[in-house]
Amino acid sequence: MKRIYDFSRNPAMRNFTVADLKALKGSGRQLSMANPADRNEIKACVDAEIDLFVVGTDQMEDVRELAPAIFTGAGSSWAQFGSDDEIVAHAYEAMRRGADMYYTLRSFDVMEWMASEGIPVQSHIGLIPTFSHHCGGLRAFGRKAEEAMQIWETIKRMEDVGVFAVEAECIAEEVLTAVNGKTSIVTFSLGSGPGGDAVFSFVADICGEVSEEGKPPKHAHAFGQVGRLHKQIHDERVAALGEFHREVAAGNFPYAETNIGMFAGEKEKFLEALDHWTPTHQ
Repeated sequence: MKRIYDFSRNPAMRNFTVADLKALKGSGRQLSMANPADRNEIKACVDAEIDLFVVGTDQMEDVRELAPAIFTGAGSSWAQFGSDDEIVAHAYEAMRRGADMYYTLRSFDVMEWMASEGIPVQSHIGLIPTFSHHCGGLRAFGRKAEEAMQIWETIKRMEDVGVFAVEAECIAEEVLTAVNGKTSIVTFSLGSGPGGDAVFSFVADICGEVSEEGKPPKHAHAFGQVGRLHKQIHDERVAALGEFHREVAAGNFPYAETNIGMFAGEKEKFLEALDHWTPTHQ
């Protein structure tokens, strides 16, 4: 655990610093990385001792409350902001909130601008779902030598503009293993084999929550069955609500034991007063 000052100059502790992650390259030690989406998932990731987090910027307060020492990246989607000024301003905001790096898909110029201001920049190579239209849909990358060289050239360009880390998504494992040893950039492997500096997976995939299509992607491996529990909870909820509806419709609910009664003798007093009540003013 390292003592640091965060980007708002608040004293803090971190399990890893930027320098630590760079120094781990080539060490043989591989870190775990996940994306907790709410307070419950943050707590679960902390209890499970996940090494690195990546979250939305609006989650940073929760992360710093519940996981104050975990190295955490934040960022924005490609279309979230229109101008370069807006995206850089958002990067500053994320860092002020306690982020340790900032994720962006914007141009090399914007990445260089952020890096030159001291912001640890994370970007993305391989399959970038946001740009899936450009590459013919969701698919793997680097399975042919020509495309593998394009990945290498992209990561070197990122290195040249000061990018600190990249998410390497759905790249042939041989490619990531080869390029990772030739770049100073820290790599987070998502579906790209064991050759990255950290292995990243989505909390929903790790925990076995069913995707929208009902079929997880090839690289997703469920280590739990939370989806089954969600279904059990849903079924129990429907059963309870249905029984409530039927009992109300039948005139059976509320049950006597769930009702509140008056104290002994008070009902008679109340009914007599009610029968004799007259308004005090018209």
